[in-house]
Amino acid sequence: MTIIFVLTSILSNGQTLEDYFKVAAENNPGLLSQYKDFEAALQKVPQVKALPDPNLSFGYFISPVETRVGPQKARFSLTQMFPWFGTLKAQGDAAALMAEAKYQSFLDARNKLYYEVSAAYFPLYELKEWVRIEEDNIAILESYRTVSNTKFKNGLGSLVDVLRVDVLLKEARTNLGILKHKEIPLLASFNKLLDRKEDEQINIPETFGVNVLPIDYVKDSLVVDHPLLNSLELKVKAAAASERAALKQGLPKVGVGLDYVMVDKRTDMVVPDNGKDVLMPMVTLSLPLFRGKYRAAEKEAQLMQESYALQKKEVTNTLKTNYEMAVFDIRQQTDLISLFDEQIMESEQALNLLFTAYGNSGKDFEEVLRMQQQLLKYTKLKISALTQYEIALAKFNYITAKK
Repeated sequence: MTIIFVLTSILSNGQTLEDYFKVAAENNPGLLSQYKDFEAALQKVPQVKALPDPNLSFGYFISPVETRVGPQKARFSLTQMFPWFGTLKAQGDAAALMAEAKYQSFLDARNKLYYEVSAAYFPLYELKEWVRIEEDNIAILESYRTVSNTKFKNGLGSLVDVLRVDVLLKEARTNLGILKHKEIPLLASFNKLLDRKEDEQINIPETFGVNVLPIDYVKDSLVVDHPLLNSLELKVKAAAASERAALKQGLPKVGVGLDYVMVDKRTDMVVPDNGKDVLMPMVTLSLPLFRGKYRAAEKEAQLMQESYALQKKEVTNTLKTNYEMAVFDIRQQTDLISLFDEQIMESEQALNLLFTAYGNSGKDFEEVLRMQQQLLKYTKLKISALTQYEIALAKFNYITAKK
């Protein structure tokens, strides 16, 4: 079974990365906008499933129309049109499927936001560790300066050794100042995703634990339940429902109505039903003779189905490619972490031997400093590899839509 190492952050106190995910999901304007878009799409369903409004008309006869039972004074007409059977259901299905597709797009936007939060979070960990490492380096160099200065005063060392330490100390202090200034833009970038004040402080992980996670099963299910693919599949179904609705809209519409005519009594003669108002039921049938717009609507829906199907295929290919690259990045950083661990251990051993030899002879101080800077480099590189590993893992989780 193929396996990869997964680094899990452990915070000594305060909020975890999962907590920041929740804050971002609740506050991020872009994500909230996506959810509002989904809610707005839901409101489309009752609109397209509703019957058209009934028509009520009123007419007044300025010159009364004489009839056998008396002159007509006014007319009321009420008509309700009904689309062909199944039209409203097809329209409702299309709208509901498009709303569900927007919800899947919202889920993908949420997963992407989680990745962006992670990608902005772990550089802050890297910065914190680099600051700590540089501070430790300064403390060590200061101790080296004290030792080299003492040996110089006792005639066991040279002034060049002291100057070499001074040069490295100035470089280290400058690097430390630059690192501390870097916190401002990193904090601003992170807090912007959470829609918070730019300078609001966050909790940074103190340690990392290493676990093992199988990934073969994830690849097998990559295209089974991914929000992007689900969204496009739902759009295909929505376009199919739109095609059915367009077909039915091209069929006749039936209307039923009622006419009510107010009649005055005749005064010139007596007739049966004199002055009796008239109540007349009516049936209306539309004639969809101009077929161009209906054929165009059907063709549009068919083309949209083809478009969404091609988009789905493209997204599937992209996801598979990105998956392989994410797995490669994770394994690459895992190998680098192992390598730097070994180099750090061996460099520490060499440094201890060199410093002991220098303490006895007062010679080869330059080698001591070189090994100390090499140890510093490997320690920083390990922290960077840990950071890039976590970012690669966050990307892997986004690509696989891991909950």
